[in-house]
Amino acid sequence: MPSLPRRRPGRHATSAAGLSLILGLALGFAACAPAGQGKPVPTPADFGGISEVLQSRGVTILDVVSGDGGCPGDDLSKTAISFQASGIDQATPVQVYLYIFHDHDTFVRLSADVGTCARAYVTDPSTYESLAISPYVLSGQGPWAPGFTEQMKEGLTSAAGDGGTTPDTDIQ
Repeated sequence: MPSLPRRRPGRHATSAAGLSLILGLALGFAACAPAGQGKPVPTPADFGGISEVLQSRGVTILDVVSGDGGCPGDDLSKTAISFQASGIDQATPVQVYLYIFHDHDTFVRLSADVGTCARAYVTDPSTYESLAISPYVLSGQGPWAPGFTEQMKEGLTSAAGDGGTTPDTDIQ
């Protein structure tokens, strides 16, 4: 008659101890989470993430050029990406410049420089368009169609996440 495998002594005790450890750690981590807060707000997206969000809203993006701030010799070029955008009710593609700042503080410090830079590429100041949503500034020659502008604004707001703020910084 074949013999049955022998159970090792203490096997159930080891499993129970492991389960207790896992449950204890889970409860400990849960206790460290701030009470009453939902999911954490995501950090701002890079251009790939921004592009995905805008395209999901019906914006077509073509001719992407990294480092093109629209004005020669400007430090903004380090943060800039230019592209042609159209879609929704914007039938004619428009050249836009997206400045992606490192964080909210950099946005506050440098976003005003975008207007100065825009003088190099805006041919009609009366139709200049700009959206400033920390940590991004999108600008270009307009006019932009209303639905297009709204989707660009909502898309950038979604992609901005927490706006590049740090836990000890508030957007005022």
